[in-house]
Amino acid sequence: MSHGTPGVTDKISAQLKGRDLLELNDYSPEEITYLIDLAIELKRKQKNGEVYQPLLGKTIGLIFEKSSTRTRVSFEVGMYQLGGHALFLSKNDIQLGRGETVGDTAQVMSRYLDGIMIRTFGHDKVEDLARYASVPVINGLSDLAHPCQVLADYQTVYEHKGKLKGLKLAYIGDGNNMAHSLLIGGAKLGVHVSISGPEGYEPDEAVVAEAREIAKETGSVITVTRSPQEAVQDADVIYTDVWASMGFEAEQLAREAAFKDYQVNEELVKGAKSDYLFLHCLPAHREEEVSTGVIDGPNSVIFDQAENRLHAQKALMAALMG
Repeated sequence: MSHGTPGVTDKISAQLKGRDLLELNDYSPEEITYLIDLAIELKRKQKNGEVYQPLLGKTIGLIFEKSSTRTRVSFEVGMYQLGGHALFLSKNDIQLGRGETVGDTAQVMSRYLDGIMIRTFGHDKVEDLARYASVPVINGLSDLAHPCQVLADYQTVYEHKGKLKGLKLAYIGDGNNMAHSLLIGGAKLGVHVSISGPEGYEPDEAVVAEAREIAKETGSVITVTRSPQEAVQDADVIYTDVWASMGFEAEQLAREAAFKDYQVNEELVKGAKSDYLFLHCLPAHREEEVSTGVIDGPNSVIFDQAENRLHAQKALMAALMG
């Protein structure tokens, strides 16, 4: 994408070692670009059968207070491919914040592990873990942000479009953690991001304001609109997510009613560029947030996107824990 000179790349590599990744706004545009470049390089090595094991002998702890197929498999396989070991810890294995303080748990785990990934609900728990841990902490998903997914998303877009700066990404649906990280990541990378959802389901105002502030430096345009037609107009990328994410299942019927005009379908995508990409972080509910024709159609790259979780997270672990 933009590797820069060897000296600059070496400097970025050095400054990433030992860092946490809680949100993408913790990282500079150059650091995010470096991680995407590294993910593409590690993907190339894997496809060519090249053994690359910079984390030989190292262990990452994977804390799952929220279950996930893609996150668990991609982190475990990724760590194995990098030469290390992944230790899965479910909510039944670890009582984070219950019986023992998060601070004590973080300090004890830091004596055993070389890195920690946590997938949880409250973002404050991720922050507390990082505050007390002396090893890198990676946010595998919180209610506020999903930076690992968005690194894979923008890697996927770059691989298909050959660039990121100046593209338009339209996100249709709930203004949730996905919307937040797409906003921040897009602003950092010069991508124009347009978010559209019904009243009451807007992205966090503070996140939108932060993205707009970042966008002043990179030239991207951040838009929040009620109109999905306006959002997808001339879009290069259309993205959606389930209407009721994990933890909001009880609101399923209410959300189906609220989001009924926000389905990504053949009629809506007519406003986008003819070579638009369709992305979805999965799992998907066909004929709910997206029509079968769109998600299984020729513009969909959802399985490239899912695969890139592996490569993006390998890049992250190699950069932070290497």
